[in-house]
Amino acid sequence: MQFKSLALAAALLAAMAAPVSAQIKDHVFKVGIGLNDDHPQAQAVKHFAEQLSAKSGGKLVAKLYASGSLGNDVSMTSALRGGTLEMTVPDSSTLMALIKPFGVLNLPLTFNNEQEADAVLDGPFGQKLLAKLPEKGLVGLGFWENGFRHVTNSRRPITKAEDLAGLKLRVIQSPLFLDTFNALGANATPMPFTELYSAMEQAAVDGQENPPATILSSKFYEVQKHLVLSRHMYSAWVLLMSKKTWDGLSAQEQKIVQDAAREATLFERKTIRAFSETALGELKKAGMQVTELAPAEQAKMRAKLQPVLTKYAKEFGEETTSEMMGELAKARGGK
Repeated sequence: MQFKSLALAAALLAAMAAPVSAQIKDHVFKVGIGLNDDHPQAQAVKHFAEQLSAKSGGKLVAKLYASGSLGNDVSMTSALRGGTLEMTVPDSSTLMALIKPFGVLNLPLTFNNEQEADAVLDGPFGQKLLAKLPEKGLVGLGFWENGFRHVTNSRRPITKAEDLAGLKLRVIQSPLFLDTFNALGANATPMPFTELYSAMEQAAVDGQENPPATILSSKFYEVQKHLVLSRHMYSAWVLLMSKKTWDGLSAQEQKIVQDAAREATLFERKTIRAFSETALGELKKAGMQVTELAPAEQAKMRAKLQPVLTKYAKEFGEETTSEMMGELAKARGGK
């Protein structure tokens, strides 16, 4: 009897000591992105894959498909909703077509620095936004940084707000981006990111707006001469998984995905901020002429954009806008 008890105890201990991987099924997650393989976003996806593999004993695998090989932000997000693609990392602005409150993150000239954005995105407000995704067939695993957006063009240097007038600028396929640049006097042209380089090369558009990391990684300096540090908008990405994929995971597998996503989020922000610091120097070396808008010119932009801010604060929900501004005030120490 004692021997049987010892044997049972040993068996229980052995089961408890069994490798975690034995309790996890094999899953391969295809992760599609529009950016190049060497962009910090791609590096972060690879880091996510490493964390996933390490935490699951190699059972959970994330495979990167870069450079728009699986489509653009809009089409890949749609594929997630349909369950034909597992993961993607779109700009948050593309989600406002599904869930309007996501658009509030892109209200122009709102965030002053990255720390304010982190506080809002990682706090109750950001989590409330992510909680709206499952009803649309998506699961949000975290906010990644794209960064402050700046304008490039091939026609002229921009030193004042009026210099934007008449420029044909590609923007994200979003009414807010269209209205923002049209209000500034530009000819805003919506276009998928995957079509942008060739459009600039062929002079179908004069320029575009993106953070330095994207401008460098995508080699826009080859077809653009002028860059102005306009900081007109802060831009975030959302690490997304198809809800169909998520629902097919066990609770343990879901926790591993969440833990790997959190580590990848911290890695991504650190990596892109370091990359952005050196990107401007690299762009200058590549021949781009860089100008900076003076505070007075930023104030002119803000005045021109007031009707846009008022319109979209209502459209995204005044309560939502008020909530975000409240979180922003806390991040600024109540000032």
